[in-house]
Amino acid sequence: MFYLAPEKPYSQYKHNTFEDNADAHLKRTVMGREVVVAISDGKLDFGPWEQIFYGEFDGKRKKRVLVKIIGE
Repeated sequence: MFYLAPEKPYSQYKHNTFEDNADAHLKRTVMGREVVVAISDGKLDFGPWEQIFYGEFDGKRKKRVLVKIIGE
């Protein structure tokens, strides 16, 4: 993915004006921003090779996590 949207040179992105983070926006578009996981018997129901991966591409900014539980 880093080859699809390399961070540098910053000048390759017209979006880079105030901040040099256009590559982070492109990476987020490819990776997505949410995950849906089933819960079975009170535990996250992953397959044998599944896990949640968080990728940070835009620096150490303040983040928040939103958890929605939708069920019967």
